Amino acid sequence: MPSAVFTREECLAFDDPKHVMEQFQEWLAANCKGRTMFSSDNNGFDWQFINWYFHHFIGKNPFGFSSTNLGSLYKGMQKDMFVNFKHLRKTRHTHNPVDDARGNAEHYCR
Repeated sequence: MPSAVFTREECLAFDDPKHVMEQFQEWLAANCKGRTMFSSDNNGFDWQFINWYFHHFIGKNPFGFSSTNLGSLYKGMQKDMFVNFKHLRKTRHTHNPVDDARGNAEHYCR
């Protein structure tokens, strides 16, 4: 599925990123106990955006300075460097952040 393409006008109508990141930080504080951990399917890619947005708009990143890769975690649990976790997802991986987060959560639950 191709990435979404937005016009300049659509981009200018997006919510203020500082406000969005403040809401995200508040959501993390209300829903996470103890130290937060950033994990994703492709943390080398996803982490760059989260880290930059938090530091740029909030001044700090509530996740700290590191992240975890779901694939590496699963490989370690299975003790097999060639196994793949993606069969554990129920929600199709569409590159929509909500769908992808659901699929990753399903991986954790299974």
